[in-house]
Amino acid sequence: MRIGLLGTGNVARALAHGWSAAGHDVLLGSRRPEDRTDLGLPVTGLSETAAHAEVLVNATPGAISVELLHSIGAPALAGTLLIDVGVGLSDDFTELSHPNSSLGEQIQEAFPLTPVVKTLCTMDSTVMTAPDGLDGPSTVFLSGDDAEAKRTTGRLLTDLGWPPSSQLDIGGITTARGQEHFALLFMGIAGGLQAHTFNINVVTRPSP
Repeated sequence: MRIGLLGTGNVARALAHGWSAAGHDVLLGSRRPEDRTDLGLPVTGLSETAAHAEVLVNATPGAISVELLHSIGAPALAGTLLIDVGVGLSDDFTELSHPNSSLGEQIQEAFPLTPVVKTLCTMDSTVMTAPDGLDGPSTVFLSGDDAEAKRTTGRLLTDLGWPPSSQLDIGGITTARGQEHFALLFMGIAGGLQAHTFNINVVTRPSP
């Protein structure tokens, strides 16, 4: 698939490398592509990336994501699956920029013709593309209102190393709040472990 990743930070680059290794055509989008020619990945402007993509991935800072998407424009995004992995956090990582909602919901509300799926925001970029590097299986969550969009996202997660057994569909886009609000607990766990390379696993009772 043609995958456009909005952003050029650690998350966007990790996902781009992961999907490129799986055979997908990836393109990074930047507000200043001329300053990002040293990444070893193709980079162009945000609008050009959106025009190229069958699937868009929002990996921009969550506090400014909606503004950046508006700069591309709703007509250019209409009908394109948008996978949102962003989280809005303050500079000191202690407060959410969407404390009573979620970035995923705000994107879906602002762009109703663009199916939004929230995923991969409960872990560090090092885990997103190498879940088998952890000491055991763990869980990746999906939130969204469009069933087909979530199926496509699930296939792309499988290409990153997440088997269907590790994927948990938790419901509509409003459930993105739980994923994003986990960021505060994530920072606490990272402080306790003195490391960011970890994930959570949903463990249930064994079947009778």
